[in-house]
Amino acid sequence: MGSENLDHQQGQEVEVKNVFIQKTLPAGKITVFVDHRENNMVPNHIRDLGAVVILKQLKVADFICSDRVAIEKKTCSDFLQSIINQRIFKQIEEISNSFDRPVLLLEGNPEMLFFERQVHPNTIRGVLSSIAIDYKVPILWTSNSKETAGMIYWIAKREQDHEKRGIQIRAKTRTETLQDQQEFILAGLPAVSNVLSKRLLEHFGSVKKIFNAKQEKLMKVEGIGEEKAKKIWELLNSKYEKD
Repeated sequence: MGSENLDHQQGQEVEVKNVFIQKTLPAGKITVFVDHRENNMVPNHIRDLGAVVILKQLKVADFICSDRVAIEKKTCSDFLQSIINQRIFKQIEEISNSFDRPVLLLEGNPEMLFFERQVHPNTIRGVLSSIAIDYKVPILWTSNSKETAGMIYWIAKREQDHEKRGIQIRAKTRTETLQDQQEFILAGLPAVSNVLSKRLLEHFGSVKKIFNAKQEKLMKVEGIGEEKAKKIWELLNSKYEKD
């Protein structure tokens, strides 16, 4: 089934960071959204397993398996390059803020991390530790593209068959209910995703209380550390100065 057919199915839609969750899936088919720039053999292997693969330009992640699970996939070489150009933490933060269950999937021989590029082993260990502990993103290893496809397929199957979860597709940005509008306002704050906006509202009860909260109060919300709390507080309390 192509993306055109899926996009026109009827289902309940919920906004998640300018992306909507489509609750209706192709009947009897596991569906995986794949970033159209993912030009290796993985999408073909996923199709071989019987899944529907839909190529999209994904703003966040390389593969989307459900409304809560997205996968950032990197080969060992890609991972090392992302450390060198310092993009890795930005990517991990984006996927963490956008999905409840983000996953980093590393493909290749783990030992090659310490030989392919001139990156100090302790730097590599530090980055892996930070991803797993600070960002709470699980790291899965696969040996090749076929194994990667199998891992992605079974994650999607577990989500869609066992958990009965929907999958995200791009759609026009909209706000409908008062709750949608409240979440939309908060998602404009620094480093606040749709997930964090809901946590803030659940914790404080209203947008006004969040805007009036001190830094230490903001930090009591899961996912908001000292740095994020400081940025939010400064934005809400700094005097506007016209250029």
